[in-house]
Amino acid sequence: MADLPFTLDQLRILRAIASEGSFKKAADSLYVTQPAVSLQIQNLEKQLSVSLFDRGGRKAQLTEAGHLLLSYCDRILSQCQEACRALDDLHNLKGGSLVVGASQTTGTYLMPRMIGLFRQKYPDVAVQLQVHSTRRTGWSVANGQIDLAIIGGELPSELNELLQVVPYAVDELALVLPVKHPLARLPELTKEDLYRLGFVCLDAQSTTRKMVDQLLARSGLEVSRLKIEMELNSFEAIKNAVQSGLGAAFLPVVSIERELAAGTLHRPQVADLMVRRQLKLITHPARYCSRAADAFRREVLPVFASADSPLRRNGQQVASAPAVAPAAEAAAGAAGV
Repeated sequence: MADLPFTLDQLRILRAIASEGSFKKAADSLYVTQPAVSLQIQNLEKQLSVSLFDRGGRKAQLTEAGHLLLSYCDRILSQCQEACRALDDLHNLKGGSLVVGASQTTGTYLMPRMIGLFRQKYPDVAVQLQVHSTRRTGWSVANGQIDLAIIGGELPSELNELLQVVPYAVDELALVLPVKHPLARLPELTKEDLYRLGFVCLDAQSTTRKMVDQLLARSGLEVSRLKIEMELNSFEAIKNAVQSGLGAAFLPVVSIERELAAGTLHRPQVADLMVRRQLKLITHPARYCSRAADAFRREVLPVFASADSPLRRNGQQVASAPAVAPAAEAAAGAAGV
């Protein structure tokens, strides 16, 4: 077999330039000099007898040949990483790595608990958490950049048949009020009561806000009738605003457990209102599953899964679970699509 006309370093450089948009930024991200990057690309183009970049503009633009080669880069480099991890797994879990993905709320409130439980058992495994949208997370799992992920949104149609999707937990939003709000004294509210409240919400243009509005609408609320008095850029900011008496809000249950326990927020019951959706575990069945990923799936995920999840029905449970309220199992991920 003839020698390949490119090296792995050249593919890494090509991918970095395409990602960063310039030779200089790519050089900085790879901790090499710009002349070294330029020389590697020149050699690669010479070896392939094609131009990979259109150098006429200020930004490095891939040619058709460049786009074609880039489409193979992720797959080639991913397979190389899998090979290294498979070789590492010849030893026990005294090393290795695990990359998990999650949506915003899952990554902020629930995944740290999962990772903490995992690190108690396997302190020498390096764990990386990537928090992105469902779409980006799905593609990262498909490309082998993430071992497994918990998502709340809908995957792109082209990924549904490629990835394994398993029901994991139920995602729940709760209405919260300032503890001194007049309606906090009532044993139960009606939907009509909600239309008289002033709400603190995420920015109307955010993907998460649109997802929350869709959940509320599917639960029977007329979202257009809710009075929005303030828009903020995070659930933490909204939570603090409600505690300060600035309005009501719908927040993921997992994000308000401590405040409810401390009595700094009030969660009223609302008649005929349940705001939920299904969270899912996604993996790539055709890719190599490291021993670290397998241990995380068998020993950690069942602890936080809903009772009807296949992860528990298959008997994959851990005897000593951390102190997580039942609602926490259900609510992770409401903030990220």
